[in-house]
Amino acid sequence: MTRNGEDVGRWLATQRRDFDRLTEGQRARLAELGVKKTPRARQAPAKAPGVSSSGRGAAAFQTGLQALAQYLEREGWGVPGRGHVEELPDGTAHRTGVWIVNQKQRRDRLHPDQLATLAALGIDWAANTP
Repeated sequence: MTRNGEDVGRWLATQRRDFDRLTEGQRARLAELGVKKTPRARQAPAKAPGVSSSGRGAAAFQTGLQALAQYLEREGWGVPGRGHVEELPDGTAHRTGVWIVNQKQRRDRLHPDQLATLAALGIDWAANTP
């Protein structure tokens, strides 16, 4: 619902969410209107480091490994640049360079087996290599 161009629903949600930040007078006026503080939603606990991936994430990791292995087999050495796209045998294109950057950013959440597999392919961040 809008009033004079303002989204009243969004405004009300903001008032409830930020109730503790309001002055005492503002809280009193809102209380007269029946507006109360909205309890904060509990955040889901963070996934523990080293937890094995499942589902789509595991499949994506395997596809990335396949693309990286194919690149290394063809080139013989090195790590593809961030912009590298590898054509897989099934005809799909895999953004292997971006995938490697993402794995590096997620390395603290990767399973030890995943880290070991990457290290076997020459991607070992513990050894200060790309």
